[in-house]
Amino acid sequence: MLSPERESARMSKIGNDSLTRSDTKYLILCSCNPSLIKDINAIEAVQRRFTKRLPGMKHLTYHQRLVKLELESLELRRVRTDLLCVYKIVFGLVDVCLSDFFVSQFSDARRGHRYKLYLPPCRSNVRFNCLNYRTIRTWNSLPADVDFTSLNSFRSSLNRTLLIPFCRVLFI
Repeated sequence: MLSPERESARMSKIGNDSLTRSDTKYLILCSCNPSLIKDINAIEAVQRRFTKRLPGMKHLTYHQRLVKLELESLELRRVRTDLLCVYKIVFGLVDVCLSDFFVSQFSDARRGHRYKLYLPPCRSNVRFNCLNYRTIRTWNSLPADVDFTSLNSFRSSLNRTLLIPFCRVLFI
């Protein structure tokens, strides 16, 4: 039998996994990727309110609740998801043509990793919040020690400290 404190933590994690993650993934898909800080804060408020209502979490700050529940902010998860999507496009894991999104020039002669991408010319401001424009700086800034051998190794090499500088709002 678990102590009441451990049972509360277990139930919190179960509640969070089953409700918040599925709801927030739906929110993320519906809202695309918010470009305004007020929209980022509004979406993050959904997870903030839910985690605060979990037993034993009311007195903690949002950052402390995320640490205790082993979660990340939604913005950090969006940055990671965007990079995983670009990885799938670059390495042909999805049925999308790379040249529709990026201009690629793979070479070892550049600083950082060898899979640098460039944007096709565009004169419209409409595309600046699309996947290729919002992720290009993050993708090209990845260090050389990021593992590109497989999707799982790439995912595991995208740690929190690597991605936090690319978040527009910090929830710490």
